[in-house]
Amino acid sequence: MQRSYNEDLFESTKMTFGEHLDELRRALLKAVTALVIGVLIGLFFGRQLVDYIQTPLRKALHDHYTEVEDKEFRQYLEQRREAGMPVPENIDEAVAAYTKLGLFSEERFIDPRQVRESMGDNAPVSQNAPADAPPAYDGSLTSRDDLISVRIYHDADRDPRLQLVGLGSQEPFIAYMKAALVLGIVMSSPFVFYFIWSFIAAGLYPHEQRYVHIFLPFSVILFLAGAALAFFFAFKYVLGFLLWFYESMNIDPELRISDWLSFVLFLPLGFGISFQLPLVMLFLERIGIFTVKTYLSHWRIAVLVIAFISMVLTPAEPYSMLMMCMPLVGLYFFGIALCKWMPRRTTPFGEVID
Repeated sequence: MQRSYNEDLFESTKMTFGEHLDELRRALLKAVTALVIGVLIGLFFGRQLVDYIQTPLRKALHDHYTEVEDKEFRQYLEQRREAGMPVPENIDEAVAAYTKLGLFSEERFIDPRQVRESMGDNAPVSQNAPADAPPAYDGSLTSRDDLISVRIYHDADRDPRLQLVGLGSQEPFIAYMKAALVLGIVMSSPFVFYFIWSFIAAGLYPHEQRYVHIFLPFSVILFLAGAALAFFFAFKYVLGFLLWFYESMNIDPELRISDWLSFVLFLPLGFGISFQLPLVMLFLERIGIFTVKTYLSHWRIAVLVIAFISMVLTPAEPYSMLMMCMPLVGLYFFGIALCKWMPRRTTPFGEVID
């Protein structure tokens, strides 16, 4: 026998409008207090967070400039071979060995007369040197032919091109405050949700509270899964494509910390929100807007809508769109399965739904 909920059972828990407002004020005050405490804690770890979220960008820049360096080193060896100068027998092996050293190089020009003067008596003397002494260095430079080209090497990890730049005096401080705010929101979100839920739960029926206890953790898991997919996987392909476009346009990337911080926060947020799709489908089925039959018969339109949403919530490049679109298509059919597993059978008062 199904149990019917009588309004008289909840008579003792009813509150006036003023009491509801007072209860809401207390819940919001607790939520704001938790948020402030979270931000204060975030201020102590803001610098570490800013450094950490640069990790995928630095790796992408390192891979980008390593590829550029390999091409330049190969061209350097081929130019030496064309000039009749000694080069390794296998250029491919030489380039691979150079890559493993983790070095970047740059071409510079020096005046041998200045070097000879600076070294003085310590300057090396060639056995084939002409008898006449070379002219003394007088500080003048009249021709590029007076210079010789040398390759200077430095550690790839210390290359200044791998560092983000700030173009405004307040930019580092703003980046630090943004990181602290985001970290504070993440740390305080369980408490904020709890206080808000405590206020809402007072007005729900017991069976409705049971559903929320199930769906709320499920929603958090889906959000974190989407954000993790964006940060640990999508960024690699997105940055690879964008940096490849820099190279194809022959433009050197000089990325700002503020732009990157906004980007690294926006993309995981878009992924996390979009991953709520199964719960949204279940909610719409619960309130009678759609049915399982409707979801199945219109799946092609749903895929088209998912592709459009993925285009809106991701940057203007194909990789992130595909990495959001493909999981969402799978989550769409997972949402259909949820609706089948947990069908809507009764109203809040226990009445059977046909």
